Parts: sequence; C-alpha cells; structure tokens
Amino acid sequence: MKKVVTFGEIMLRLSPPGFLRFSQTNNFDVVYGGGESNVAVSLANYGVPVDFITRLPKNDIGECAMMEMRKRGVGVDQIVYGGDRLGIYFLETGAVSRGSKVVYDRAHSSIAEIKSGMIDWEQVFKGVEWFHWTGITPAISQGAADVCLESVKMASKLGITISTDLNYRAKLWKYGVEPEAIMTELTSYCDVILGNEEDAEKHFGIKPEGLDITTQGHDVKAEAFLSVCQQMMEKFPRAKKVITTLRGSISASHNTWAGVLYDGKTMFQSPQYQITDIVDRVGGGDSFMGGLIYGLLQYPEDDQNALNFAVAASCLKHTIKGDANLVTVDEVQKLMGGDSSGRVAR
Repeated sequence: MKKVVTFGEIMLRLSPPGFLRFSQTNNFDVVYGGGESNVAVSLANYGVPVDFITRLPKNDIGECAMMEMRKRGVGVDQIVYGGDRLGIYFLETGAVSRGSKVVYDRAHSSIAEIKSGMIDWEQVFKGVEWFHWTGITPAISQGAADVCLESVKMASKLGITISTDLNYRAKLWKYGVEPEAIMTELTSYCDVILGNEEDAEKHFGIKPEGLDITTQGHDVKAEAFLSVCQQMMEKFPRAKKVITTLRGSISASHNTWAGVLYDGKTMFQSPQYQITDIVDRVGGGDSFMGGLIYGLLQYPEDDQNALNFAVAASCLKHTIKGDANLVTVDEVQKLMGGDSSGRVAR
C-alpha cells in the first residue's frame, strides 16, 4: 500500500460529559484530535502506512498527543518540537434542536508559531505517494500558511499526489489576510479537492446554482453541486477530482449523509444514509476524507466504489465518540453491502 503523509495541528479537546452544557459541567472528557490527525488515524485503521506531521510543545501534554497518534498506528518520527503549548478546543455536544458549540483556545500554540524551514519536507516526503492538508492549517497563522505552501511546493516537485479538505473556519481567519488569496495559491497545487458548498463560497466566491445555502432544506440535491464542481475545476485546472459531502441537518441528532464526486466528465453519487441518533458528528468530514483517500488508493479505476467507501466510513464515524474514526475496512464494507442492522457480532 502506498504511503501517505498528513500535516496540521492536533489539539486537546475538552468536552462536558454526555450532553451537558458548559455551564453545567464540573469536569471535561479528554480527547486528542484535529482535521489532519483524524485522517491519519482513519488511514492507519485501514492498514495504510501514514505519517502525521505537526509541531508539538516538548512537555507532557505534547507527549500525550504524540502517544495518541502512535497508539493508533500513525507514524510520528517526523514530528518537530518547539513552542510552549498545545492548542485546545472546547466542545459542547448538541442534541435535537440545540446545535453543538465550539470554543477555540489555540492562539500561540506550537504550530501557530511555526516558521518556514522548521520542517525538512524533502526528508518527510521520502517514499511518500500522497500528501494531505486542510484549509484549517493556513487559517491558524501566517507562519502556518507559509509552511503549508512549502509543503505543497515540495510535494508537487516530487510528483506526489496532493489532496485538500477546504474546511473553512470563520473563527480562525483572524490574522489580517484574505482567505481567498492564500487558499487559491495552495489549492492550485491539488489533484483532489474536497469541500462543501460553504467552503467553496467562503474561500473562492463559488456558489451552487439553484441552492441558497442559508436556507437549504433537509433533502440536499446532489445535482445542485455539479456547477460548484465545474467551477472548481475551471479555477484549479490541476484538479482531477472534486468531491463534496452532502449533509442534510434535520436536527442535531438526525442528519442525512451522502456525497458526490466529479472527475471532469462524470458526476458520481453515493447512496444517502439516514443517521438518526448521532453520537458525535465532529470529525465527520475528516473520516470521509480518510475513507476517500483509502478508496482512491485501493480502487484507482473505480471512483464510484471509492466514493461509496468514503460515505459509508463517515456514516459510521457519527456513531463513535471522539474526533477520530475507529472503524475497520470490514465494518465499512459491511455497511456498504447494506447491513445497517447493528446486530451483535458473536
């Protein structure tokens, strides 16, 4: 299996137990996670050799984050150390008509203060076939954006397949730059682009025809996103595939979930899943990306199968507490085959 590298921030996640509000709790559940580390964990679960690249503080909390990756089978030998703190985010889990809330505490984290030259990308990319980054990393700081640009330039020079999840985060773009300029340059190096309708509009001003994202209903129509995929390929001619997830939010506890993939000629559509009792939706998009990378590596001539794997994998993630998707290939394929009974395996 080809080797993959992901790059980004891993954080300490603190959540009130169950569905308690911040104001109700006296303690927090601890999880480590982040967009790119979550993708790495998914791939490791599927048997894909994968390294996660980040910058961590050389203290006990940084070591705990590193050990979480190592425990999940993710390579950590290329992680660099420096800075004073690990980023933190607080998550209040919503239910029914009350949405979840996220509060960030990641200013001056180790990766926020990363600088060009701190990572030897030529060394990192030895023997690597695929590199993945997300729009979260360049949103953290100018330094993180600069290092992200270093990474995609070197990966491109070495002929490595590059993917991104656009992942627009309004709460992060706070250091005085326009996201469009930075994201346009970074995304121009990508072969595979994942993003939903908000990502495309907020980063590039690209809107789906016939769909108002502020008032979209419960049943999201895949056909509405063909124009987004086409506009993305026009803007980024290197891209070979543009993919979007289709989430219909009936309530915080009940979502519909599907996806589409456009290869420049054909738009592939996945089955739609009804996720009626969500355990944890954080990391849903990351689990989709992890499943997609695995699918495209495992089924290089079968985009439909790759897409179906990604959607089924991320559907299962909604049943798992924490940021990362801890399911196996067999479990994903079982759901792909139509078995959603949840019966006990004896």
